[in-house]
Amino acid sequence: KSDSDTYSCDIGDAQSRAKLTVQETPVLFKQELQNEEAKEGKQVRLTCELSKPGTPVKWMKGDTVLYASEKYELKQHGTVAELIIRDVKSVDA
Repeated sequence: KSDSDTYSCDIGDAQSRAKLTVQETPVLFKQELQNEEAKEGKQVRLTCELSKPGTPVKWMKGDTVLYASEKYELKQHGTVAELIIRDVKSVDA
């Protein structure tokens, strides 16, 4: 998208111009989240893969946005986003 602009070719006495418009491709899930089961006190890792690296990801539990803390670890490497939930309790279901 950042390449969108007007480009020109200059030969001294004349110029040719063209406008380039780059349309972003939509981000899709290459691999969606999978249901997990865990025993209380254990750690759970939820993983999804996106079609475009560096896409901002927002993790939520119900309507609540999750942030990095002692309980939650959020990771993103390229196209893979992970949520690690530590010391799971029944309220985490």
